[in-house]
Amino acid sequence: MMTRNWSQVREDFPILQRTVNGKKLVYLDSTATAQKPRAVIDALSHFYEHTNANIHRGAYSLSIESTEAYEEARSRVARLIQAPEQGIIFTRNTTEAINLVARTWALDHLKPGDQILVTEMEHHSNLVPWHIAAKATGAEVIGVRVTPEGRLDQQDYLQKLASGKVKLVAVAHISNALGTLNPVQQMTEQAHQAGALVLIDGAQSVPHLPVNVQELGADFFAFSGHKMCGPTGAGVLYARPELLEEMSPFLGGGEMIDQVYIDHSTYADLPRKFEAGTPAIAEVVALGVAAQYLQDLGMERIWQHEKDLMAYALDRIAEIPELTQYGPLGEDRAGVLSFNLQGVHAHDVAGFLDERGICVRSGHHCAQPLMRALKVGSTARASFYLYNTREDIDALVQALREIVAFFKE
Repeated sequence: MMTRNWSQVREDFPILQRTVNGKKLVYLDSTATAQKPRAVIDALSHFYEHTNANIHRGAYSLSIESTEAYEEARSRVARLIQAPEQGIIFTRNTTEAINLVARTWALDHLKPGDQILVTEMEHHSNLVPWHIAAKATGAEVIGVRVTPEGRLDQQDYLQKLASGKVKLVAVAHISNALGTLNPVQQMTEQAHQAGALVLIDGAQSVPHLPVNVQELGADFFAFSGHKMCGPTGAGVLYARPELLEEMSPFLGGGEMIDQVYIDHSTYADLPRKFEAGTPAIAEVVALGVAAQYLQDLGMERIWQHEKDLMAYALDRIAEIPELTQYGPLGEDRAGVLSFNLQGVHAHDVAGFLDERGICVRSGHHCAQPLMRALKVGSTARASFYLYNTREDIDALVQALREIVAFFKE
């Protein structure tokens, strides 16, 4: 495991050396997408310069090397989340991974009268696919309430499970808008006792904390490469292999077949059954490098660093009485700071910060039901990752003070 300090780790990320609007770049939007270390950038270039060939099909050296690199990425991702390799399916992103389940398992298993239990804090990617599946099957989508503190109402969750109608629970491991760390292991155990399967949206957890999908009891677990220092275009669905064996394919075509006849076809073994066509080979290879990079740093160490940053940020923003922050105040909080400034729209806050070289997100964060539950139209959101420092938070707080002073004039 690497023992470099976080300032040294920051040097791995070339983009953090640039300026924006004449100011040193302060990147606080890793919840949307993370920056890439040099090792990942080099992996993409190296693949295209030295290895580029299609996988699983060629008997020549380049194709064999390409296949080995692609499958080594699967092994690295499996180790990162402590999953069996045959349960790792490469997709484009979390959204596609969730849609894969919604268009295969859900369509095959749901019927009128069944319920899909989601929560008010879900990203739209863990809501819309279930709306589509419910419309196609006659099932119903229902939601777990969020408390005023920004946590899931566990009593409401248990009451809804008790109906006996819930066939699938779809829940975020960490809220992208609040940073709430949900008790998914407990929730999964309760769902299984009620006869339901569980899909966990791990887009915001895999990059930031240790994940063991088997300990969590996840039936399905989805996440994206670009949020964990990997490239865009490569994501992952983990599913219990026995579920994948019985599920219908998501897409049909090359790679996912065993035998094809004029009137029917048979399918390849896992995981290729769910990887039709030529995949994003270079991106997957680079994703494997990103997974190894995070493991070498140490996921426990990354998680502690982010919790330290979050505690520091909460202390600093308490100095600004005009600021309202949203989300729980406790250990169940990742490095996501959603807030509003009194009398200033979130988009204006983001614009003012950008003038100072500080990148934050503003809007509803693809979580409109959550915004309605919080009774706000939008928030500004700063999010922290392994390359952020206290100096980044100090720059944010100083800029927010300047915004408050400007609007008071």
